[in-house]
Amino acid sequence: MIEILKKEQLSSDVYLMKLHAPHIAQSRRAGQFVILMMDDNYGERIPLTIADGNEVEGSITIIFQAVGGTTLQLSRMKEGEGISHVLGPLGTPTHIRKHSSPVVCVGGGIGTAPLYPIVQAFKAAGNRVITIMGARNKDLLILENEMAELSDELIICTDDGSRGRKALVTEPLKELCESDVPPAEVVAIGPPVMMKFCSETTRPFAVPTVVSLNTIMVDGTGMCGGCRVTVGDSTKFVCVDGPEFDGHKVDFNSMMSRMSSYKEQEKEHQCRMDALAKDHIKGGTQP
Repeated sequence: MIEILKKEQLSSDVYLMKLHAPHIAQSRRAGQFVILMMDDNYGERIPLTIADGNEVEGSITIIFQAVGGTTLQLSRMKEGEGISHVLGPLGTPTHIRKHSSPVVCVGGGIGTAPLYPIVQAFKAAGNRVITIMGARNKDLLILENEMAELSDELIICTDDGSRGRKALVTEPLKELCESDVPPAEVVAIGPPVMMKFCSETTRPFAVPTVVSLNTIMVDGTGMCGGCRVTVGDSTKFVCVDGPEFDGHKVDFNSMMSRMSSYKEQEKEHQCRMDALAKDHIKGGTQP
């Protein structure tokens, strides 16, 4: 069992957990993830990015949104309880380099969590880092203080203007690309449509753009093929070839079409989860 050392609720349905996993903490690098399974009875396997780690403490930090059965079950666990299986670190680490021009890191919603260790790594390599964070409203922003502390400049955008600029993240990104000192590299992590339009924003300026994909994934070894995506003329597997790819080469339309394959089943499943959550609240047990 992997012990939960700390649990914190960051927003209405986003949670941070610190897990005791010393071997993963020692070997993890920015951009990598773990696959977590809640029980031994052929339970669902879900990929979660390692948002942070502490080698001395032997801990890793995961941040997740309770949107499905497994993440909802995970959100109800308490400090001191144990998770059955945590496998990792998996995936190819982020390629961190020292640039003479700024690195712009763009995080949308829960995508700010996997972006955090990447900002840490680029900053540690001596880069000037500009971070753009976006969310629908101020209540959905996470890790704002941590990003402010790490970044040379932090730009916050919300759809409703409740915090920072009332704008999409692509607006300040375009302004930075048009500036006298355009970014040497852009890293964008968030909803697929956000990553697609960040890539389209930087394409005319030929700014290298890295995106981190979070497709449907089962085994994390490249065997099941569930996470395959088209990148340029090649088929790639997010679990072993990624999760990061050249955003200008990713076929986002195909990827988003595959990710919506189970939309009807997810709606039905979400209805059951909502009913289950209401039952818990009525019974006095908050998720």
